[in-house]
Amino acid sequence: MQNPRIVITGAGLTAPNANNIKDFRHKLINGISEIQEIELRYFGKAPAGVCDFPETLYRKKKENKKGTRAGCIAVYCANEAIRDGGLDLSLYDPARIGVYLGLTEHGTVETENEVYNISQYDYNVDYWTHHHNPRTVLNNPAGEITMNLGIEGPHYTIGAACAAGNASLIQAVQMLRLGEIDMAFAGGISESVGSFGIFASFKAQNALGHASDPKQASRPFDNKRNGIVISEGGCIYTIELLEKALERGAHIYGEIAGYAMNSDARDYVLPYAPRQAQCMNLALKRAGMKAADIGLINTHATGTKQGDIEECKAIREVFTDCPTTYINNTKSIIGHAMGAAGVLELAGNLPSFDDNMIHPTINIDDLDSECALDNLVINKAIKVDHVNSILNNSFGMVGINSTVIVKKFVS
Repeated sequence: MQNPRIVITGAGLTAPNANNIKDFRHKLINGISEIQEIELRYFGKAPAGVCDFPETLYRKKKENKKGTRAGCIAVYCANEAIRDGGLDLSLYDPARIGVYLGLTEHGTVETENEVYNISQYDYNVDYWTHHHNPRTVLNNPAGEITMNLGIEGPHYTIGAACAAGNASLIQAVQMLRLGEIDMAFAGGISESVGSFGIFASFKAQNALGHASDPKQASRPFDNKRNGIVISEGGCIYTIELLEKALERGAHIYGEIAGYAMNSDARDYVLPYAPRQAQCMNLALKRAGMKAADIGLINTHATGTKQGDIEECKAIREVFTDCPTTYINNTKSIIGHAMGAAGVLELAGNLPSFDDNMIHPTINIDDLDSECALDNLVINKAIKVDHVNSILNNSFGMVGINSTVIVKKFVS
């Protein structure tokens, strides 16, 4: 029996440069970065991507204070996805709606804040908040969505390092095809800029990006790249069965055609091109597509020297003789939003199905010859004849790889 077709019908997001998909697309097409320098206690200054969204639009200040920054981002994005998709939730049984969110980490921000708080009281744990446990459980951001929207179906988060956003989409597709749910909220969340420990760890690995101008600190593929620019953000989609989406006359962003996840099984941090190539090939096989059928590859490349090179090796292996396959990178503009990276980057490229524009990879002044991919869009957006499919890569620490393929909806 043929698998039911699964489509994306709504997108809610907050990124370091926009709070909705229309503005986000405009900033990406024009290469507008709003990376800024922030100062973190114990650490000092660093470039970072910080979101500025209306935090009390969908729940009260008191509720946000009781919850978490990650939950606040999640609630905003989920409600924006409903609004963007014109979805009336009453069309669905609340017990048949699933919430799946990808996270790179959770609880670090809350724990660091509490330790700092009790340090002001000679480390007296009597001042430790009783909200700490529900704030730091891994399912917290997804659970905060269910409480805000009255969703009674399954909710959980997927810890898959920086592949987590893509993993959430894959989970939604699988649960819909299994008949466990009738619709899903799927996406990823990052609250990383609230944690000095994440910055300190990347610095200790010599992998924290820096530049005199913070907007130029994230520069994948460039010879002067020196590491990752950490960003917060979120993106959540409404995911539905095609039949139901058509029945309610929904706008369809795209159809999830194929996906794959695998493991390098080699190293904690060093990526491995052969396994990345296997991941892309498996996604293509499941989608019933050839490499030449892909119109756009959104790369994972983070601005670390070896990471960028390994992905480029993998892309060259899979995409040989593909003259109409274009390549870009979103992190050069918004930084690395960790668990939200894959889904945010996909959201920034989905409008290519309608406008046939490929947003640029910015901050490339001196292209690394080992990253000189054919049709890499550099510094300025281009218009192409058509974009019918997008391959979205997200890879993460401890050797986890993910690829999702979304194609333009054709009835």
